[in-house]
Amino acid sequence: ILAVSSLSCTGSKTWPPYDMIMISLSSSRITLQCWIILDLFLTIFCEPSYFDANIFGFIKTGYMFLNCCILWFGAWLSVFYCVKVASFTQSFFIWLKLRIARLVPWMLLTSWLCSVTAAIPFVWDVYSVHENITAPSSMTNSSARTTTRNDSLDLLILLSNASTALPLVLSVVASILLIQSLWIHTRRMQNNASGFRDPSLEAHMKAIKSVCSLLVFYVIYFIAFTFLSYDFFLRLSTPKSICIAVMVACPTGHSIVLIWSNPKFQELPARIWHHTNCHVR
Repeated sequence: ILAVSSLSCTGSKTWPPYDMIMISLSSSRITLQCWIILDLFLTIFCEPSYFDANIFGFIKTGYMFLNCCILWFGAWLSVFYCVKVASFTQSFFIWLKLRIARLVPWMLLTSWLCSVTAAIPFVWDVYSVHENITAPSSMTNSSARTTTRNDSLDLLILLSNASTALPLVLSVVASILLIQSLWIHTRRMQNNASGFRDPSLEAHMKAIKSVCSLLVFYVIYFIAFTFLSYDFFLRLSTPKSICIAVMVACPTGHSIVLIWSNPKFQELPARIWHHTNCHVR
């Protein structure tokens, strides 16, 4: 997806808005996959160094930033699909459809700013937690600091989840509106269709399945991310490992659905496969 979208933008003065979203989404996902691998490597093989304040803060802040970016970019992809494909007649929707190409760069910039805003408080809390844990103290002061640490951590998680809940709402609303529009149009086509197979009808049904699949992957990813943010599970426990595996698998499944639903993304692998077979022969 990243290669095809980048090739589409190469040599063109204005980048297509869809390719801009796909480049941002796919590059952030690839970076997050590498980030998770680095996190697991440091946790398993470099445990003493991992809990150093600088390394721990850097890893967790980057993890929060990348996850927020992915949630925002996925939400804007759903909004873009809804605006371009759905056929609503409301004045605001028509206004948005005419200006979506110019709004996409600003939407992506807003995503970066919101992700940075969500990650900055995390830096402060990681360092304060580390100082409270490592500083020597009496029993009374220790219990007071623990209470303060837990309160600040709860407030931080609340703010972070508020910043990630907005893209979830955008994605769910846009997907539901798109599914509704496609379903209404599909019912009309079924009523007017003859006994033969209608390619347009099949394309609409495929689009509905794709949007539903994308929404399911998005919601599952958000749930796993929320569980890890709240630290519900012990470190290296089975439930936490499952959540990490889900967060790794969902972007892959999401990408497979995008490739399956878009012929443009299928052309490059087909050409590579054909080129490889020719060399083998």
